Amino acid sequence: MPTPYDVPPAKLVEKLAKYLSDNVDEVRPPEWAPYVKTGVHAQRPPEDPKWWFTRCASLLRKTYLKGPVGIEHLRLEYGARKDRGTKPEHTRKGSGAVLRKALQQLEAAGLVETSKRGRSITKKGRQLLDMLSTEIRSDLEKKRPELKKY
Repeated sequence: MPTPYDVPPAKLVEKLAKYLSDNVDEVRPPEWAPYVKTGVHAQRPPEDPKWWFTRCASLLRKTYLKGPVGIEHLRLEYGARKDRGTKPEHTRKGSGAVLRKALQQLEAAGLVETSKRGRSITKKGRQLLDMLSTEIRSDLEKKRPELKKY
């Protein structure tokens, strides 16, 4: 059975974001989501109106892949280089509030749980990601039959 390790991350995150927006009522963007930047490195808020669901889907995938993971590690994952004009660029962390709120919503949905070492994925979350990975894999095999042998 295919897992998130076996499918392209972009397709999985896109399909998972659509699933979260349509089927999971606990995951909703907060009222401040349209105005907030995703970190100090960003100059503007995201242009995509559905960016909250994409971030939640990406967080769920990263939690699946990287095991119990904390907010600080995720802030490093979602950070980027800050443009400082003529001065050299430096790496900055992503927003902790965005990650914390998104993980709290995923936890309320029963997809993520808190442990002593950080947040880890639940059985329900693992089943969801495996199901979507299987769908993506079957779609890819229909388009490219040579993938069946893998």
